[in-house]
Amino acid sequence: MTKGKRMRFREVRRLREFERDLKKLLKKYSTLEEDLAILVSTQLAAFHKLGLDNGGVFRIDDLGEIIVPVYKVKKFACRSLKGKGVRTGLRLIYAWFEADDRIELVEIYLKADKSTEDRKRILIYYRMEQ
Repeated sequence: MTKGKRMRFREVRRLREFERDLKKLLKKYSTLEEDLAILVSTQLAAFHKLGLDNGGVFRIDDLGEIIVPVYKVKKFACRSLKGKGVRTGLRLIYAWFEADDRIELVEIYLKADKSTEDRKRILIYYRMEQ
């Protein structure tokens, strides 16, 4: 098995709301789809599969009881946002299902447009049943 195969997630899913977020941002940032694929296959895979932390991925801990850990990516390189490197202001929210080797993309947004993640969306999908 090659190193590249080990680094891939078994599955990457996108919530319907995430697709809407992405479609809106793609109108302004044409490279975003490809930049997102690179982020998932390199930074997220290195973080979860190799334990390599570049200081750009943070677990969101104050969500109460949820079924899986949810993370925020703060270092997100987007070539359409020239001159900013990885500190573009783009944010990615995703859930990590370790047992299934799957990530689920929850939300993507520009920090200039909103200050924090949509916690209501996160809790709708990942809150433990009461």
